[in-house]
Amino acid sequence: MARDPFRLRRDFTLDLAFVEREVKRFLAEDVGRGDVTSRRVVSKSARASAAIVARQACVVAGLPVVRAVFRAVDPAIVVALKAEDGDAVAAGAVLAAVEGPAAPILTGERTALNLIQRLSGVATVTRRYVDAVAGTGVPVSDTRKTTPGLRILEKYAVHAGGGRNHRMGLFDAILIKDNHRAAAGGAAQAIAAARRARGPVMPIQIEVDSLSDLRLVLDLGVDAVLLDNMTPAQVAEAVRLTRAHPHGRSCWIEASGGVTLETVRAYAEAGVDTVSVGALTHSAPAVDIALDFDVPPEPDSEDEQP
Repeated sequence: MARDPFRLRRDFTLDLAFVEREVKRFLAEDVGRGDVTSRRVVSKSARASAAIVARQACVVAGLPVVRAVFRAVDPAIVVALKAEDGDAVAAGAVLAAVEGPAAPILTGERTALNLIQRLSGVATVTRRYVDAVAGTGVPVSDTRKTTPGLRILEKYAVHAGGGRNHRMGLFDAILIKDNHRAAAGGAAQAIAAARRARGPVMPIQIEVDSLSDLRLVLDLGVDAVLLDNMTPAQVAEAVRLTRAHPHGRSCWIEASGGVTLETVRAYAEAGVDTVSVGALTHSAPAVDIALDFDVPPEPDSEDEQP
């Protein structure tokens, strides 16, 4: 396998200041001018405890975000985590215990659940793909096919699921796709322009969709190729051609496009350096996670009689 020219970090931790800032934005969307239901229905003095429970087996991601949501709603809410991001849990597992004023817990409930359900869904799908290629030594990579506004969190969830993070955005790597080539006047022109440009030195990756196109690109010399929408058999031949080429021995090879759980292992076994899967983020279903509320029972009317 070739050295990964894009992998700048092997760990992915969420910056607390970033999480707190994003959580305020998420809450503003839902709470707006205030939670009118909880404010009118629930006594200010009411307290409650609750459990965040996985209703189905999943890989957990987003627990620090959940804690930040409740902390932002009311610092008096205490969240005790019972699992860690990246844990594979069974249905019925308690992920966190929540305790504090009842009304603020209700105010933060939906935002917290929306986030952990979405992120755990991404982590769970990622783990399935990672398990499918186990033993090949080939990582499963994410793409930029993320939910606008949630990219960092979704890529964090991919990491929690065991996947590899590719470029975060357009700013941190050069990937010349078919439309770039068309706009630049061809592959040679696009690669030459990328090399002439001022700025930090970055590896150049270019997308190819046929073996003849691959030969052309290898003659031009690039750091990485993206084999787009090829069959596993075509990918295996592309790997053979690349490694036999004088400019291809250290070229990093990525397979992408139309990869499914059923085919991902065949792509990995074709000899690539990574397989990228947009479905990790764009098609991951939310995991069923709930907040089970527990409040002290209200006194019976008879008990209130003198």
